[in-house]
Amino acid sequence: MTNLSSQRRLASAILKTGENRVWINPERVSDVEGAITREEIKKLICEKVIVSLPEKGVSRSRAKIIREKKRKGRRQGPGSYTGSPKANVTKKETWMIKIRSLRRKLRELKANRTITEETSTEFYRMAGSGRFGSVAELERYLKAKDLWRKR
Repeated sequence: MTNLSSQRRLASAILKTGENRVWINPERVSDVEGAITREEIKKLICEKVIVSLPEKGVSRSRAKIIREKKRKGRRQGPGSYTGSPKANVTKKETWMIKIRSLRRKLRELKANRTITEETSTEFYRMAGSGRFGSVAELERYLKAKDLWRKR
């Protein structure tokens, strides 16, 4: 194999591409070997003995498929979450969700007359102080303290 590095370098400068994108016709290597000036290289480029190869790009087909799936609502499960749990739902939002559900449950129990007004007020304050982690815990506590009204 002959060394055509200087010809390749000149051609890349003329074609304004990288040396790796310069293609030299293997059948005309002897002609390229003899070319040592820019004029000779330009002549070979005009004759299509030396050609600039097209740029290689990264295929977007996989990305497009994934984007379509995400539009449909796929690929959004727990395995796709990055960051801490607090990054996805902030502390404040979790508190708001919890306290609203607790207060809703207390209103419901009071409206159904399952608990008394006094008990409702007391437990409203307890919920606000962070005593209950969930609605289920509130119900367990009410049953344990035997505060459910008998029908």
